[in-house]
Amino acid sequence: MSFDTLGLNDVLVRAVKDAGYTEATEVQQRAIPLAMQGKDLMVSSSTGSGKTASFVLPALMRVLAARAERGNPAQGRDRQAPSGPRVLVLTPTRELAMQVAKATVDYGRHVPGLRVATIVGGVPYGAQLKALRGPLDVLIATPGRLIDHMESGRAMLSGIEVLVLDEADRMLDMGFIDPIHHIAQATPATRQTLMFSATFAGHVGRL
Repeated sequence: MSFDTLGLNDVLVRAVKDAGYTEATEVQQRAIPLAMQGKDLMVSSSTGSGKTASFVLPALMRVLAARAERGNPAQGRDRQAPSGPRVLVLTPTRELAMQVAKATVDYGRHVPGLRVATIVGGVPYGAQLKALRGPLDVLIATPGRLIDHMESGRAMLSGIEVLVLDEADRMLDMGFIDPIHHIAQATPATRQTLMFSATFAGHVGRL
């Protein structure tokens, strides 16, 4: 199935083709249309299944829709809108967060003024603080470092519309169940939740 048939905005389809993809994988065919309808999803996925695009593309559609509602798609958020992100992606490791950030930038390359930030451990706080102070569309983070910024009042999650848990099983294996609950509770109850995991056994299925 071609990406042209999934209902994606033309600027996203063009970016996907720029990245060398023309046909959607099975998980993309099933997840993207449902995610764009605003449904909460639990998706069983493995490495190489195309899962990243399955949540990044619908998330970017949410960003584009918000801009269209304001009637000025070329601009970022207006001054009255919350400066925090619309989309939050949680990943278990810094490396995966960087991969997701790259995919978001690649697929959003034709979205004017797209603002993406990565908040992970093992790197200096300076650049992260600067990113959190400015307007954001998409925030990709590891739970531990994000909690640090939340406790210091620097991370604002009140404007989150989409929460993505990428490789949820790995995050729980690493002991992040309490931080994930804490982060989720700081986001609006009306948010959409997209969970991707290799398995939904044990604690993952109860998240």
